[in-house]
Amino acid sequence: TGEKTAMKIGYARVSTHEQNLDLQTDALRAAGAEKIYKDILSGSKTASDRPGFENLLSHVREGDCVVVWRLDRLARSLKDLIEIAADFEARGVQLVMLTEAIDTTTPSGRLILQVMGSIAEFERQLIADRARAGMMAAKERGKHIGAPMKINLKTAAALLKQGVRVTE
Repeated sequence: TGEKTAMKIGYARVSTHEQNLDLQTDALRAAGAEKIYKDILSGSKTASDRPGFENLLSHVREGDCVVVWRLDRLARSLKDLIEIAADFEARGVQLVMLTEAIDTTTPSGRLILQVMGSIAEFERQLIADRARAGMMAAKERGKHIGAPMKINLKTAAALLKQGVRVTE
């Protein structure tokens, strides 16, 4: 019929060439991964900067299950993890993190991921609120908020008196 059957697909990543992928790939194979995509680069890179992960994303299909050894091998932050998990969910792809025993093929696994997402959203909101409060306090103390001025007001006034247009 030509229909593709669902696959378990592994993803392994180490940060440097001195590190070894064997521990992860052995665990992924033991978990049933039929194909394993790999990256050897820092986890600080975004998903789009990881060629192995990008390759995985281009090949994963609805019904597939992506298996990782540990969540920090997949995502650089909780926010990143939530975005990746949401992308997988939208595509109909399951996610299993072996070390943390998080498995989105189960209701409890989906719940844990959703709770983590809620905590991440709460944390982002707290950070934004603190930043706004800090900027308001600085403004009240007379501090300039935003990009530094190119010229000061005295110089601008002098230029205007000389006939220089504001747009210039």
